Amino acid sequence: MAARPFIPYDDRRLHTAAEPVTAVTETVRMIWDDMVETMEAMPGVGLAAPQIGIMLRLAVVDASDKRGQAVKMANPEVLHASVQLRRHDEASPNLPGVFATIERPRAVTVRFLNEAGEIEERDFVGLWATSVQHQIDHLNGKTYLDHLSPLRRKMLVQKAAKLARR
Repeated sequence: MAARPFIPYDDRRLHTAAEPVTAVTETVRMIWDDMVETMEAMPGVGLAAPQIGIMLRLAVVDASDKRGQAVKMANPEVLHASVQLRRHDEASPNLPGVFATIERPRAVTVRFLNEAGEIEERDFVGLWATSVQHQIDHLNGKTYLDHLSPLRRKMLVQKAAKLARR
């Protein structure tokens, strides 16, 4: 296992939909392990494969208090989302130093291929739900900035670039 570097925000891969995973293989499991290590090194509560330049629909999420509870998902998709919304400050290691408050459904039911290669449906609530939705956005070629107005997005990208030059 190894923590992997993040690709920069302007890399086209972050803005391109990832390819579906056809089967959970040993290679997929190794990528998941690297993703968990990379997520823990941030530290963060989720990571999608495109963030580290791997264009597969793979994500990991761990919003537990004690950590070590990562859910590894291939091809995750939201089946149901609550009407009630939750506001949360979101950020990304692909654009360090900035964040924005985003509203997303408070709870979601997600279907995905699990570590055993079986289809699983799971309910996520609160920060877990926010992180899962954030990762699915990445798998669809979107970032949390796509939920903002063009002006707010431009301001945050410029602020991050200014911070990077320091």
